[in-house]
Amino acid sequence: METQDQELLSEVYGGSLPVENVQDLASNNHKEIPPRYLRPEAELDSVSVLQSLELPVIDMTKLIADNQHQWHHDELAKLHLACKDWGFFQLINHGVPEEIIDKMKIDIEEFFKLSLVKKNAYAQQPNDVEGYGQAYVHSEDQKLDWGDMLFLRTLPLSHRNMRCWPISFRESLDKYSREVQKVAVCVMKFMSRNLGLNSETLCSKFEDGTQGMRINYYPPCVEADKVIGLTPHSDATGLTMLLQVNDVQGLQIKKNGKWIVVKPVPGAFIVNIGDIIEIMSNGEYKSIEHRAVVNPEKQRISVAAFHGPHTKGIICPLPDVVRNCKAKYMTISTEDYIRLQFSTKLDGKSRVDRLKLE
Repeated sequence: METQDQELLSEVYGGSLPVENVQDLASNNHKEIPPRYLRPEAELDSVSVLQSLELPVIDMTKLIADNQHQWHHDELAKLHLACKDWGFFQLINHGVPEEIIDKMKIDIEEFFKLSLVKKNAYAQQPNDVEGYGQAYVHSEDQKLDWGDMLFLRTLPLSHRNMRCWPISFRESLDKYSREVQKVAVCVMKFMSRNLGLNSETLCSKFEDGTQGMRINYYPPCVEADKVIGLTPHSDATGLTMLLQVNDVQGLQIKKNGKWIVVKPVPGAFIVNIGDIIEIMSNGEYKSIEHRAVVNPEKQRISVAAFHGPHTKGIICPLPDVVRNCKAKYMTISTEDYIRLQFSTKLDGKSRVDRLKLE
């Protein structure tokens, strides 16, 4: 039975219209792709062939080293430029035990091997985005993504609805969730320093905040060049940490108007700035549009951990950031912000753009 907290969260997060399961569709139909999944050519921008453009790689061990070492300051500078110029970076030597990551990967892959009937035991309920299905579907004629997801509210503990948690990997998911949260908060401390703030200023907004997990499954598609795994968008959260579960590439980011293929570094998290940190930094750090494309022959699986502030707070440029300049974004309650996030379809950076002041 849902707690009062979970009922309120369901109301705040809202739901998504039910659609056909894409994994099932792909396994039973190898020739014709339903029209709702086929995208107009205008939405299928080509990928940049500039191979020299690769995500910055940030070494956590250098960030946490004694500040008397020059490499600590060099790595801080790299992090600042990555957040400012890219909005994305790969984080190595992050400290999450390898056995926790490996167990999480195995359990996720096993979940998607289950029959549709067994996976549907964790299906989304009406008017609630949490569970197995799709998100951001708000009309019957909306174009659909070629992928399924399992979305879970993982932190704080009071937000967990165990009905949606697959029994087979509750333990590994719990361990992974806690470890990733610690890394995210640690990264925010260094981001805070780079913004000229006290190291606790930014992370204090997130330390007791929310974490959501989106576990993505993108089946292969015979017309992969005509579908999209995940519509281009920026993340509405504060900080996202993405783990590639298998070795199939598919993440692309938009850099200087061109789509760039992200090549995951083994053992790294792919970290990206979300809209909330763009707002809190008053635009010093910017969220970046990204998308997932589909492989014609192989499935792709990933898991994204989204970190946001406490649901009872407000989202606005941090006072110390705008002490000597004008705020570029409006103030909004976190609950209203979440409603805005889940009540609209994915569409580039449209959600954060609505919050910009003239």
